[in-house]
Amino acid sequence: MKIGIVGAGNIGGAIAHGLLQSKMVEPANLYVTDIRPEALQALSALGVNTSTQSADAVRTADVVVVAVKPWLLPEVLHKLRTALPPQAMVISVAAGVALERIRAELPGSPIFRAIPNTAIAAGQSMTFIASDGTSREQEKVALSLFAGLGKVMLIPEHQMAAATALSSCGIAYAMRYISANMRAGVELGFDASAAKEIMLQTLQGAVSLLAQSGEHPEKEIDRVTTPKGLTIKGVNQLEHGGFTSAIINAVKASV
Repeated sequence: MKIGIVGAGNIGGAIAHGLLQSKMVEPANLYVTDIRPEALQALSALGVNTSTQSADAVRTADVVVVAVKPWLLPEVLHKLRTALPPQAMVISVAAGVALERIRAELPGSPIFRAIPNTAIAAGQSMTFIASDGTSREQEKVALSLFAGLGKVMLIPEHQMAAATALSSCGIAYAMRYISANMRAGVELGFDASAAKEIMLQTLQGAVSLLAQSGEHPEKEIDRVTTPKGLTIKGVNQLEHGGFTSAIINAVKASV
């Protein structure tokens, strides 16, 4: 399978490196283009085919990932249309550009819209995919491409905004929680680096517990909130401060 990626910025570059690391594609079968030659140097050194001409990424590709700024996407798709093989799958990772708009530029192609989050740089993205005019086999291919970059979920497009609020915006909310805990740790006598290390392991432990047990988070909370214990006092203080409502309202505000 030959894969072309148009755009080697943060997302496009991360996808390229993720595909190589997961062995989804050999360097000789990966084509990456960007108007900035300097953005291609690291990939070129790995044996990836690189070019500053976008059409070079699509002429022989089975899958084309378009990773350009949202306002550039219609223009880029229009220019690529004549070079695109008829049955090539096109995956857009441009935020906020609907499948309907992509379809207007590519009337005959199987198209996908993919929304990763910034954790893609660490291979831990939560990526959502919606499709139009695609087969079940093509959907499996699209899912497998992003599986090497974290978790991936196929959803109807009307859920994309909610998924973005939960996951992409959720990264920022998680960072704010970590930052707040670090501040508390400093106030309690730890230096900032130690407080950060403690919080990172604590969150990794919490995630691992949920993944392993399959339980609802409230069940795990019950396990550590003993009668008259310290944890229940802190949990109740969070609720007095409106913690749960603040998170719910933040996610809803992001849709």
